[in-house]
Amino acid sequence: MDKISPSEITPEHLFFSRRQFLTSIGALVASSVLFSACKQQDVLSDTVTSDGCESAYASKSTDELGDDLTPCQSIINYNNFYEFTTEKEEVAYLARDFKTTPWTVKVGGLVNKPQTFDMDDLRRKFPQEERIYRLRCVEAWSMVIPWLGFPLAELLKEVEPTSKAKYVSFETLYDPEQMPGQNNRMFKWPYVEGLRLDEAMHDLTILATGIYGKSLSPQSGAPIRLVVPWKYGFKNIKSIVKIDLVEEVPVSLWMAAAPDEYGFYANVNPNVPHPRWPQSSERRIGEVSRRKTLLFNGYAEEVTHLYDGMDLRKFF
Repeated sequence: MDKISPSEITPEHLFFSRRQFLTSIGALVASSVLFSACKQQDVLSDTVTSDGCESAYASKSTDELGDDLTPCQSIINYNNFYEFTTEKEEVAYLARDFKTTPWTVKVGGLVNKPQTFDMDDLRRKFPQEERIYRLRCVEAWSMVIPWLGFPLAELLKEVEPTSKAKYVSFETLYDPEQMPGQNNRMFKWPYVEGLRLDEAMHDLTILATGIYGKSLSPQSGAPIRLVVPWKYGFKNIKSIVKIDLVEEVPVSLWMAAAPDEYGFYANVNPNVPHPRWPQSSERRIGEVSRRKTLLFNGYAEEVTHLYDGMDLRKFF
């Protein structure tokens, strides 16, 4: 079993560049020791909120590999959502008054039928279904989450991509008054992510609107977010307001911020380490020991063909 190193569990923003890392290593080591003392807890503090977990429901108690679902409380209280804060345990509090109604998603670009959908439109047109997926963060922690949502492919078919469309670009709401983290000038806001069109059309790729049988809570990306289970979590953009079909590779927030560390594909790969920590093992939230990371997060059988002939080390 791999040993955990401080760099595996320290938030990405504290390691934003190698220069920052070298000048702040003393503080980082101290913070990692504090984190390791409490990292095994499901409920991370006495101020954990139960909002969104009352009567939580999932049709199964495990995923297809037999791994237990992550408790609802842990899912909604341990979040990366930099639009609010870089501190995981503070997101739920800062997002508690985030307004998610009314909400529209504009879908356009290289399509024949550009449209703007409100959430009622999306729920009416695309029946919600449960998808139990593993979520693997690039920081080397993971969860098993019962999502509610629908295949992104169904939405894209509705707008009819043109023959020039090669990629799908996603954009998060930009509202610094509601999302104080967007005042952080280290990043180019709004948050942008992208997929190749064939990745977006894959049946595993969904737009999620709920967790554990209930609507998404603000800290989890309400009211609608992307879920691509074979990719690292930062690809799963939250609180989406815009989707465009485009011809060129979208430059995501993390590609712009740290291009030597975050590529376009971001496929989970235990054989390709992050420049500052290994990816061969992970810490499943709620478990004491670490576990081996699976290629494509365990979905290799379904998605390997998408990357035939590609060097997975080069196209990270």
